[in-house]
Amino acid sequence: MSPSRIRRTVVTGIGAIAPNGAGTEVFWKSTLEGLSVLDRVTREGCEHLPLRVAGEVRDFDPGSLIEERYLVQTDRFSHFAMAAADLALDDARLGRADYEGSPFAVGVVTAAGSGGGEFGQRELQRLWGQGPRYVGPYQSIAWFYAASTGQISIRAGFKGPCGVVASDEAGGLDAFAHAARAVRNGADAVVVGSAEAPLAPYSVVCQLGYEDLSTCEDPARAYRPFTSDACGFVPAEGGAMLVVEEEAAALRRGAKPRAVVAGHGATFTGPSRWEQSREGLAQAIRGALAEARCAPEEIDVVFADALGVPEADRAEALAIADALGAHGRRVPVTAPKTGIGRAYCGGPVLDVAAAVLAMEHGVVPPTPNVFDVCHDLSVVTGRARPAQLRTALVLSRGLMGSNAALVLRGATDTPE
Repeated sequence: MSPSRIRRTVVTGIGAIAPNGAGTEVFWKSTLEGLSVLDRVTREGCEHLPLRVAGEVRDFDPGSLIEERYLVQTDRFSHFAMAAADLALDDARLGRADYEGSPFAVGVVTAAGSGGGEFGQRELQRLWGQGPRYVGPYQSIAWFYAASTGQISIRAGFKGPCGVVASDEAGGLDAFAHAARAVRNGADAVVVGSAEAPLAPYSVVCQLGYEDLSTCEDPARAYRPFTSDACGFVPAEGGAMLVVEEEAAALRRGAKPRAVVAGHGATFTGPSRWEQSREGLAQAIRGALAEARCAPEEIDVVFADALGVPEADRAEALAIADALGAHGRRVPVTAPKTGIGRAYCGGPVLDVAAAVLAMEHGVVPPTPNVFDVCHDLSVVTGRARPAQLRTALVLSRGLMGSNAALVLRGATDTPE
């Protein structure tokens, strides 16, 4: 297929609901300033649990954003996703008038690592405390991994290719591969992304089995990847949704392409086998570069996975060097998630949103709470760094062993 006939997938809208801001403008401003909002866990029922620090989405009122008939049948993770989808659609200026004549041309793909834990816990407590007659009719769907995909598509009337990536953290990037494939196969637009809500008591207890979870009580020290103080990761809630479209379709309706989803790569190296993740992540990066027809030295910024576990951080640094060569030691590396926590599948999607915004504004956001880097990486710390950014690489690894890489190009950059 000649380049003129390739259906390019472009980003036209971004919606973020994150611990550092409910709304894309607030999220970006906080990210650019390197603001850290990690704090003590305040969710009811979590006070006695070993997890002390997390990234909570505060001042979020789903009732002011989502209709009551959808609220009662959905969990907090779907509330985040629906609100973020609305923001992304508004940002893309994609309204019902644009697709009501062809609803099968628009799809939805989300990623989920845990589903609706808060809703499920509440209904199970009613089951054991009061009996089966007190369990609501929506228990069977609200906890489900695909709930966000379903509710976004039903609410907006999207009838195109829909799906869910039920996976670990890397699934947030894998969702973009599914969306891009849908566009290549004929879809005009896909709402894609992830939002998670892992801070209900039941969900937190499940996470306590992760040996890489940080139980540090000091918010400023709990999550410090790439340093000698690294002691694990801090979980977070929230995430982002993006609108991606076939470039020609976007231009026909007057939308402005903001970035190109250029390449994706994925591998699997097994749960918590961080030394092996070096090879797997490097191979995922090579795959993403090959699909994007991108040379290693073309990468202008890397949004790192940044797990915060010494073995994992070392493996990631070596994987970047393996895949990018000498350029891997010079290219700016950032991990804005150190200021908000890792929102599981929602985390790398927030990185994708930040990468698009970074390319638009010509600046690399800093890595909060990280100062003395002990790996051979050019990690941006302290303040944002101005830079000409035409191509970004976003990385993610999951606790269950998935590795993924995504290459984004500026909307005006076309591979030769």
